Amino acid sequence: MLTAVLLFCVGLLCLVKGGDWFVDGAVGIARRFRLPDLLIGATVVSVGTTLPEVMISAASAVGGHGEIAYGNAIGSIICNAALVAAVTIAVRPGKADAAALRLPVGFFFVAAVFYAAVAYTTGMFSRWVGIVLLAMFAAYMAAQVAAARRAPAAPASGEAAEESAGGSLAVELVRLVLSAALIALGANLMVDNGVVIAAGLGVPESVIALTVVALGTSLPELVTAITSLVKGHGALSLGNVIGANLFNLVLVNGVSVALAPFGLPEGSTLAGYNASLVLDLPVAFLVMVLLVAPPLWKGRLYRWQGVTLLALYAAYCAVQFTL
Repeated sequence: MLTAVLLFCVGLLCLVKGGDWFVDGAVGIARRFRLPDLLIGATVVSVGTTLPEVMISAASAVGGHGEIAYGNAIGSIICNAALVAAVTIAVRPGKADAAALRLPVGFFFVAAVFYAAVAYTTGMFSRWVGIVLLAMFAAYMAAQVAAARRAPAAPASGEAAEESAGGSLAVELVRLVLSAALIALGANLMVDNGVVIAAGLGVPESVIALTVVALGTSLPELVTAITSLVKGHGALSLGNVIGANLFNLVLVNGVSVALAPFGLPEGSTLAGYNASLVLDLPVAFLVMVLLVAPPLWKGRLYRWQGVTLLALYAAYCAVQFTL
């Protein structure tokens, strides 16, 4: 148990440093190409911080543990919206670019409705479902690139131009790749040893998947969000969370299901029904609606959003540990 705790702490250190480098590299690239922070957050940063979910879920599905792959993806969506984004919003609410949010939010809810329809009608995620989800991922990335090309180039401020000129593109790309690898290593160390610690305390595997594993693989998003907040790039954090949640559906689930189809977890019930259908999926929809509705409607993020989302996450975790 002591070894697991030490490795857990090493993983945390890797995540903190990796998150710092990743934000610096992403912002450097955004400024170099005159792209908005939110666009970079919804694509490059989101892919990097979703890598732990992809690796862990794919390995779990191939190893015959579909409940971990499912719980990791859905649990990470809930954690990203109701913990990662909630912390950022509660600390520093402010304006949001509604126009830049429409594309990732639209893709997320289209994918979520499709995913939920499969879950409620068949309860089985076949290989064709994974292929459709991966096609949505490809369509989203293509749409983001097309939107970036159509957008007029933003004039660089003196500070931005100076920072862009200060380092080469190659250095920024290498920093981005190395930091993504460091984030993935840290997440794996924390998740693997977190599961060992939780199992040693007698926590059920289904709860581990939706809470410990989901929280562990969402730590890159949390670290990136906090680092972005400290560095004054709140838009990068919001774009990262929304993009990461979309990728949890279409990339993490897509890869896992395409490699090894699986069904809904059947270990937990609530009021006589599968807990995934009456708790996990509805909560995932609810927290995302609470996160994106005010910025899309009013163009702002409010402190009450962050507080409400944090309360929902605490209640969700409490219910999970009583199932």
